[in-house]
Amino acid sequence: MIFSEQQAERYSRHFVLKEIGVKGQKKLLSSSVLVIGAGALGSNALMYLAAAGVGTLGVADYDSVELSNLQRQVIHSTERLGMRKTDSAKLSINEINPDVTVVRHPERITAENIREIIEQYDFIVDCTDRFETKFLINDACVLSQKPYSHAGAVRFEGQVMTYVPKKGPCLRCLLDRVPSQEQTVTCSQAGVLGAVTGIIGSIQAAEAIKYLLGTGELLTGRVLRVDALSMRIQTVNIGKGNAKCRICGDNPEILSLSDNKEEYEVKGC
Repeated sequence: MIFSEQQAERYSRHFVLKEIGVKGQKKLLSSSVLVIGAGALGSNALMYLAAAGVGTLGVADYDSVELSNLQRQVIHSTERLGMRKTDSAKLSINEINPDVTVVRHPERITAENIREIIEQYDFIVDCTDRFETKFLINDACVLSQKPYSHAGAVRFEGQVMTYVPKKGPCLRCLLDRVPSQEQTVTCSQAGVLGAVTGIIGSIQAAEAIKYLLGTGELLTGRVLRVDALSMRIQTVNIGKGNAKCRICGDNPEILSLSDNKEEYEVKGC
């Protein structure tokens, strides 16, 4: 691959990084990442992945842009109210970088379709906001041997971890089952500072880029926590995995998504 003059200028700051360089940039342009959820976390992850020159970006979201989204979902705009988020995200991505091919998945991610979708990508970024969907993504990635970044944010806090097959714990190693509604709160219930989702989504993009390049230290076996109110950042070691994990442990019980389908169904509002 020979870079055009525009591409050489666009990626010049990557070229001078020894961890990326010309070879690494070529690798990014030939790589693919799926971002599930084009909301708050997804907005920032998608924009930085696009700017970095990841060649193919999948965007999965079945929702449309609403006015209440715009306080934190910076990939969308007031002019796009009512537009599908996948369409809005594509417009912003290609405004940032026309090199990027955007594949839209404007359907709800389910146990029936997720494995077929994720098979098309090198790395998955979970930017969803419900535990049921997060566990579905986790289980699909474990069963399909796909690396992915898990994250969440609420109020002034956020956290990130990265799963790499056979190299560290998955979400179920930490939380065996989907928490009950009484144990969790959503952003609509508790609120969230938009800048926090920007921090966390950017970290997810960095994790994806490092994985694709095979450089640096991933958040595998570690959870990074950010508290923007006190401006404290903490990294917690969570070990190599749980031998009793129901999906990636020594004697897994969940062998297919159909084994656990009821747990992935969103209950309540």
